Amino acid sequence: YILDQNLQPVPIGVPGELHIGGAGLAQGYFNRPELTQQKFIPNPFARTRERCERRLPPLAIAPRGARLRTSEGVGECLYKTGDLARYLPDGNIEYLGRIDNQIKIRGFRIELGEIEAILSQHPGVKENVVVAREDIPGEKRLVAYFVPQLEQTPTIEDLRIFLKEKLPQYMVPSAFVMLEFLPLTPNSKIDRKALPVPDSDNIQLAVSFVAPRTPVEKVLADIWANALHLKQVGVLDNFFELGGHSLSTIRVMSQVNETFQINLPLRHLFTAPTIAELAQTIEFTSGIDSSVSANEITSVNLQAEVVLDQTINPLNLVYQPVSEPAAIFLTGATGFVGAFLLAELLQQTQADIYCLVRAANFNAGKQRLEENLKAYLLWEESFNSRIIPVLGDLFQPLLGLCDEQFHLMARKIDLIYHNGALVNHVYPYALLKAANVRGTEEVLRLASQIKIKPVHFISTVSIFASDEYLKLDVIQENDPLEDSQGLSGGYAQSKWVAEKLVMMARNRGLPCSIYRLGRITWHSQTGIWNSNDIFYRFIKSCIQLKSAPEMNSLIEITPVDYLAKILIRLSQQPESLGKAFHLISSHSAPWSQFINCIRSLGYPLQLLSYADWQAELLRNTQISSDNALYSAISLAGDNRYSESTPNATSSLKFDCQNTLNGLADTSIRWPEVDEKLLQAFFANFSNWTLDKKR
Repeated sequence: YILDQNLQPVPIGVPGELHIGGAGLAQGYFNRPELTQQKFIPNPFARTRERCERRLPPLAIAPRGARLRTSEGVGECLYKTGDLARYLPDGNIEYLGRIDNQIKIRGFRIELGEIEAILSQHPGVKENVVVAREDIPGEKRLVAYFVPQLEQTPTIEDLRIFLKEKLPQYMVPSAFVMLEFLPLTPNSKIDRKALPVPDSDNIQLAVSFVAPRTPVEKVLADIWANALHLKQVGVLDNFFELGGHSLSTIRVMSQVNETFQINLPLRHLFTAPTIAELAQTIEFTSGIDSSVSANEITSVNLQAEVVLDQTINPLNLVYQPVSEPAAIFLTGATGFVGAFLLAELLQQTQADIYCLVRAANFNAGKQRLEENLKAYLLWEESFNSRIIPVLGDLFQPLLGLCDEQFHLMARKIDLIYHNGALVNHVYPYALLKAANVRGTEEVLRLASQIKIKPVHFISTVSIFASDEYLKLDVIQENDPLEDSQGLSGGYAQSKWVAEKLVMMARNRGLPCSIYRLGRITWHSQTGIWNSNDIFYRFIKSCIQLKSAPEMNSLIEITPVDYLAKILIRLSQQPESLGKAFHLISSHSAPWSQFINCIRSLGYPLQLLSYADWQAELLRNTQISSDNALYSAISLAGDNRYSESTPNATSSLKFDCQNTLNGLADTSIRWPEVDEKLLQAFFANFSNWTLDKKR
């Protein structure tokens, strides 16, 4: 049987879990009653189950409306194999991989089977397996083992380029190991425990080894070899292809800056990922004002990046407003804000919500969306039938869909909320362009084909974090967004370009609204917050260090539940089309109020100057990677995060008149910042920190 999670038979072509029954089924696992109980379940299609239920607890019930012909010979139990499969039209069963073959690395959920499936499509790969290894404690990485075809042995460069064209960067293995054969267990399954540890002897490098030629290159080679645990590193080897990742870059660049007495931002390792390139950057920077030269080296002409495909044009299509959309397309539903937008759309409309999601199959996509809603206490069983995963990717042309699927979506969808983006405040623009800029372009393409669909684009106020806007008394919602000079940080740059594309599409006749978000904080009732949020981790870091910086700052508080309600309410008003909205609460709290709340929980906090606290943080992260700010340590030295400005836009003032006008006839208002609101956050926050305190 191939069944869904409710033990219902799946249609032909739809993936499900393979279950096995019949007279030849084993009685269970030898001396493992817990595993037996989990895997051997009562057969919902058998007429009698008494014997099975006496032996095992009733873990499943017969699905209503089951129409399979059953008999005593069918068997009283089923075995859940954990294998993902589907029926083909000819009656054969296609094996798709393991259901539980999902891992999490540096915050990303990754289906190993998806990588294996893509890698197997390379003509030079005969067999392959991808695993997550942690040969060094705390450093988990993806490693691909492959057996080449006899007539065609691919290079690592070939494989890496092949995967980069089909997968996001975080799913591309950091190491590739070529083997003569994959080790097997006595049961003819791949023996993952027998796979060799990747090292410089069995990793096939993309280029020939070139030894360091200058003193700077020699020092860099030693730093890299030590950080990556390699015997030697050539000057043309790519840091990330050698196994480097976002966390190891922190250690490397910290040591580089200390060794050469410079101040290169972390993003330079992404734009100069070889020793030869980084050495040139260091030599150029040495002896010059590094804060200026560093920006000059990685500067991007954002105005030149604003190019919207001419085919993205409604042309002769006539926009016909739909008051009650039947199908809504949402990107970014697996994120923090996206979860609340999805829940709000399900509650405020009757539409089916089509969610773009990265997943190996339909069921895995559905499960990922459900788990995300559950993580934020938003899940309701009634949502299940109206959430429809769309297996795709913002990184890919046509959102990762084939032409037929893309046109089917263009015909079916009535309304689009584009919330998806790759959020990384360390990556340079070049690494974020595919998802944040080209992904937005593909969403606009979808909106302008077959029939016109309004686009509600979720942006950020960080697009104004440049010197030009600091000169303004107030930033207007209807600002034409002309100034990009001095805008630093790849994420803000990518969102600036993406928003300009939305404006271009709007000028061509596509109805679009823009919603610029500030700092999104916890749920006003449950206190749940995005655990990856930089401010959330900043508070964790203070508790771990038992110290906090003195700051005369007001902390903007925009509860995520209010944000979702306000955004969806504004988007449902026809007069909102063509406008931009600043979704920023007028209420804030002084940093001292947060300090008092933390201390009231029993955590000792010593107040330090910002410079002294920053130095303490740097010392701590060089010793241990446990600090909550470890992965964002490169931001600690950024002048955008100074004593007076805890984030890039805190000193700016924003006009919110469009937002206020849209809420005038509603009862929705931003909540006051009082003890109840702060206690909601710290009540949830303390659950995480108590164990750390002890």
